[in-house]
Order: sequence, then C-alpha cells, then structure tokens
Amino acid sequence: MADQAPTVFIVDDDEAVRESLGLLLESVDQGSKGFASGTEFLDAYSNDMAGCIVLDIRMPGMNGMELQKKLNELNSILPIIFVTGHGDVPMAVEAMQHGAVDFIQKPYREQDLLDKINQALNLDQQQRASLQEKQQIIKRIETLTPRELEVMDMMIDGNANKVIAIDLGISQRTVEIHRSRVMEKMDTHSLAHLVRMVMATRDN
Repeated sequence: MADQAPTVFIVDDDEAVRESLGLLLESVDQGSKGFASGTEFLDAYSNDMAGCIVLDIRMPGMNGMELQKKLNELNSILPIIFVTGHGDVPMAVEAMQHGAVDFIQKPYREQDLLDKINQALNLDQQQRASLQEKQQIIKRIETLTPRELEVMDMMIDGNANKVIAIDLGISQRTVEIHRSRVMEKMDTHSLAHLVRMVMATRDN
C-alpha cells in the first residue's frame, strides 16, 4: 500500500537503456524495475504500486501512449515521464494532455532526468497520502451541490460532457462549469485521482 517503497518503473524496449537508467538510479539509492514492453508492465501492474513510470514513447507493439491510455482506464495515478526522440514533441504534448507529468528529450542530461523523477515521486507520495485521508475526502464531497454530485458521479462512470449534458438536460457549457467546480472543490486536477478518491470513500 502507501508504505510500499517507491519504485521507478522503466518501460523501454532497449535493454541497454533500461540497464543504464537502472544503474543511474542505483547510484542515488533509488529502487527501479525494468520492463521490455508495455504489455509486460501491464501484466505486473497493480493499484498498490508506488513510484513513477519512465516510459519510452516509441516502442514496437504497444507504444508509450497506448500504455498510458490503458493505465488511465485502470485509474492508475502513477506519474508518467515520457522519454522522446526529436520528432516526438507533438506526441509528448498530447501525452501531457492525457495526464503525463513531464517529458524529456533524448539525449538528456542525467541530472535533468533525476530532477524530473524526484518531482514525480513527490507527486505520487502526495496523491497517495490524500487517498488515505478518507475523512477529508468525505468533507470535500459534502461541499458539492446536488447537481455537482450528479455530474461527478457521471464523470466517474466515464461519461463525456456531451452525454452528461443530454442525460441531465443541461448545456455542455453548464456541464463544463460544474465539472471544473467539482475538480476545484475536490482539490485535484486529475480525473483518475478523483475516481480513486471517491472510490476510497465507498470501500467497505
């Protein structure tokens, strides 16, 4: 659970990259684990994993963005740092829009990558701590209006704004306003984090 030692999960099809990054992290006493493909990582994945993912954007089979999509579907809150080649910046920007915390271009300075990893590990720690603060989450939910609660429940079920608007008989713009208020009152910027927070209050 949250007291699990944070691990940097390196997902890259290049064995030499996995090994060199593993050695770099070992040199600063940071645990890591390498995976040769997105599929291999998904097979090992569980919601209890703590740490962050350093993910190559271009891989054969399942690429980095496809893995990110799968993890979003699983409501993973593991921060993702994408490693990109020169031509991949537009893809990396799209990945950030889907919740990645950062990206770094090859070739990169080792210290720059370590700094980004430390920021991601800190973010993961904060998000996991907030998941444990069930009482605080309940208090935040109690600040929502009945309509905001309806919108939040539909967001959690994965409904798009258009669907929410039709079901509730309101405009998409109104849904967007309710949605932003829900995120503000729940003190999160991530839908996956919102889902996990609300589910934490409904467990047991």
